Amino acid sequence: MRTGEMSAAGLRVAVVHSFYASSSPSGENQAVVAQVAALRRAGHSTLLLGEHTDRLSRRPLYPLRAAATVATGYGRSPLAMLRRFRPDVVHVHNLFPNFGRSWLRQWAGPVVTTLHNYRPLCAAATLYRDGATCTSCPDGDPWTGLRHGCYRGSRTATAPLAWAGRRGPAADPLLRRADRIVVLSEMSRRVYLRAGIPHLRMDLVPNFTSDPAAVPEAAAAVSGRTARWVFAGRLSPEKGLLELLRRWPADQPLDVVGDGPLLDDCRRAAPAGVCFLGTLDHAELRRRLPSWTALVFPSRWPEGAPLIYPEALAAGLPVLAFSGSAVADAVLTQHTGAVVGWDEPLDRALSLAAERFPALRHHCQSVFERYYTEPGWTAGIEKVYGAAVASRAGTSKGPRSSPGPLTQEVR
Repeated sequence: MRTGEMSAAGLRVAVVHSFYASSSPSGENQAVVAQVAALRRAGHSTLLLGEHTDRLSRRPLYPLRAAATVATGYGRSPLAMLRRFRPDVVHVHNLFPNFGRSWLRQWAGPVVTTLHNYRPLCAAATLYRDGATCTSCPDGDPWTGLRHGCYRGSRTATAPLAWAGRRGPAADPLLRRADRIVVLSEMSRRVYLRAGIPHLRMDLVPNFTSDPAAVPEAAAAVSGRTARWVFAGRLSPEKGLLELLRRWPADQPLDVVGDGPLLDDCRRAAPAGVCFLGTLDHAELRRRLPSWTALVFPSRWPEGAPLIYPEALAAGLPVLAFSGSAVADAVLTQHTGAVVGWDEPLDRALSLAAERFPALRHHCQSVFERYYTEPGWTAGIEKVYGAAVASRAGTSKGPRSSPGPLTQEVR
């Protein structure tokens, strides 16, 4: 199939992704692998072109090579493989730090990119600094990140990113070249619109997760039991766990799943009812999720679309989210739990949640089935690919919006 002969099935799709190191567990890595498998199950011939930081970082001078690639845009290129594979669509997820960007000027075919985080706007990719949301760089001061050493707490490490992004997101080679830009939440869409990315090229297609197993039985076991809460995520400042633990009531059981640089601080701040389970295998976490009363989501940054939210819904698990994140927006819109402000009494919020959440479990599963399944994602991304192919062929500018499944729900 060549450009202009678009159909719903049988596409040739090349997926380009620079995999983050396993020392920093990444939901983005998981999502890319799952999406490639979903495309293949849907009948699309799919080639994954990946570069793995775990492997490359063992090579001599890797930090210098990666920094040069980020700063200049010149580095590893998938062009040779793309020309052999001849895809109908190239879907770029992440180029940082192992792929260059200059190759995009030489590729004439349709390009789609998914924005998993805020790297084009922020060296740290989080829009978060010193305990609060920070938009100084996209707001017109691109050297803020360098002054504060926002990437890994180091000005040296931040310098290549600051230089690459000095002209703002509109000049980003990937965002400028992409025919369609996929965002994962309405909050992410708003952030990128504010940064100047044209809304006519943005599509909302949230991540999916696999179907749960044996949820009804596990959910029944929770009914009438003392509430037990769970946090699952990286123990880093933007995730908000440390602030949560400083407010957490001593008589409320909370299980913490995950690891990260704030582990020792979190242990010191934790009251008696908190249990640290460490990092669980992903399958094991999915198996255990239905046994908790609710997921507590205290994220402090405008997190795009963490996989733990649809995974919780798939398990029939309501969510207690703190205001300010995409998950909080989704909880309010989809009625999948409750949202609490950081200045509100946490005791009362937990008491109300323990009382009301058991009745939400089946509704949470219904929301998952409506918005976060693999078939729903596949249908959404096929529309995006169709718009990209039509736009590049010049036969059509594509729909003014190719909305993902959440567009009807999240405002």
